Amino acid sequence: MKIHESMQGKLNRRDLLRKGMTGLSIAGMGASFMAPSVFGRVAEAAAQAQARGKVLVILELSGGNDGLNTIVPYGDDAYYRQRPSIGLAKNRLRIIDDHFGFNPGMAGFEHLYKDGKMAIVHGCGYENPSYSHFSSMAYWHTAAPNSGEEYGWVGRLADAMAPEAPANFLVNIAASQSLAVRSEQHVPVVFDNPNRFMREAFFEERDALNRVPEIGRVENPSRRFLLDIARSANDASALVRQAWAAYDSPVDYGVNSLDLPKVVALMDAGMPTQLYYVSYRNNAFDTHVFQNDLHQRLLTYTSDAVFAFIEDLERIGRADDVALMIFSEFGRRVPENVSLGTDHGAANAMFVVGNPVKGGHYGELPSLTELTEGDNLAYTTDFRRVYQTMIENWLGQRGTSGLLGGEFEAFDMFV
Repeated sequence: MKIHESMQGKLNRRDLLRKGMTGLSIAGMGASFMAPSVFGRVAEAAAQAQARGKVLVILELSGGNDGLNTIVPYGDDAYYRQRPSIGLAKNRLRIIDDHFGFNPGMAGFEHLYKDGKMAIVHGCGYENPSYSHFSSMAYWHTAAPNSGEEYGWVGRLADAMAPEAPANFLVNIAASQSLAVRSEQHVPVVFDNPNRFMREAFFEERDALNRVPEIGRVENPSRRFLLDIARSANDASALVRQAWAAYDSPVDYGVNSLDLPKVVALMDAGMPTQLYYVSYRNNAFDTHVFQNDLHQRLLTYTSDAVFAFIEDLERIGRADDVALMIFSEFGRRVPENVSLGTDHGAANAMFVVGNPVKGGHYGELPSLTELTEGDNLAYTTDFRRVYQTMIENWLGQRGTSGLLGGEFEAFDMFV
């Protein structure tokens, strides 16, 4: 069955943020004056971001989300034959059409889909799938399955979009940097708790690190680079904290915000960032045992946070500028296991959310009866088609076929 595209005091703070923040994974506080050498690059980046106006946010659901119990194919009897105990009955689902319904906890996704702001891409995967969390996530992070690619696809995208590596172009909100944002030219801004965003150092070193002197022209390029990075690190820590301190929203993100309010805070503060990477952390979606209650809670938290994120973007007037892409490193096997859970699988659904999205179903439905080895769904959509869609049709980047290691046809997914 082929599914086709369907449906329908802020000024000073803003100026400071547009003049600050070279990307750096730091944990530390710094309060230094910003180097003149940084001003030009940051101002240029801010101007470019304002001109392009497009922001891509990527949300990773770590652990391997069970797509079949997320967007449930209740119209296919094979689903219930494969899952006699954990299959979700039609009368419990949030029905969206004559074949599919969302998990009962996903009120936010239901609203977004019915408002035409969500694309569901079916059967996403790759050849020779790995069932290891570590390996499969690395393949999704690099867009290079079964290879040893050094840089992440988001990092390579940043290099292609902004080869001069302007400040603050790429932000990863996490406890540690994701492989996805590893770049040859950019140093991503990586932070977790904005209030404790500080450069890591021994106590005795902090005063020295917080003072980066202006010593005129530095001839040694390595030393000049390190001084610029040090200044930018200090600027970054202070400015992220300032943006977060100024963020005040009435929007309720629910139990787990998935760091999405931090994205809104930085956008509202005028950050020139065009690429954000966040995640539902700690392998949360690895639901091997007694899946249904836990999985519904996880999906409720995710759905609430994503719906709130779109509301918050509307509040600050940026909802038309943002597309959110959601993925997990693999799906789950089609049959339930003896522990009333599901084991590591292969193909899965991806989601793209935002005001500019043409909502509906994309890709070809994988068969629930013609399974691959290990009782897995056969993938019908190379996941890099979705990446290419975000790169080409959302961010407007042409001539980047080498970025994903091949030619992948983009979906017509945006208005």
